[in-house]
Amino acid sequence: MRAVYPGSFDPVTNGHLDIIERAARIFDEVIVVVFKNPEKKPRFSVKERVAMLKEATAHQKNVRVDSSDGLLSDYVRKVDARIILRALRVASDFDYEFQLALMNRKLEPSVETMFMVTTAEWSFLSSSIVKEVADLGGCIEGLVPECVNERLLKKRME
Repeated sequence: MRAVYPGSFDPVTNGHLDIIERAARIFDEVIVVVFKNPEKKPRFSVKERVAMLKEATAHQKNVRVDSSDGLLSDYVRKVDARIILRALRVASDFDYEFQLALMNRKLEPSVETMFMVTTAEWSFLSSSIVKEVADLGGCIEGLVPECVNERLLKKRME
């Protein structure tokens, strides 16, 4: 079975990678899809985010990285997936994710949304927090893959 794990991944964190690794043990194929979020001002281009995800997941043979700028329901249909995978860090994430799941179900009734609860170790972690800490010169080692750490340091110096 094929699952699609969508997100903005700006940047990918170890929390995202935890979900990807666990999902890769459950599903035959996991497609990680970078979407543009019109409500967010991205630090990295879609191309950069895809590159970081590819580098961070290169060891996982059943994980593929892609990008899209359309509706998630259209993308899932296009790649013939039946599962949308979403991560929940804290209880407050559920309200928003529940609304998305219902809308995606309305748009594509044959697709199910499955939620994975983030490992407790990463429950505090978000891309926004990582960017803020990096911008202020804090250490983000161990929170993101090394390729992300290097790129954030480079962006800070620009």
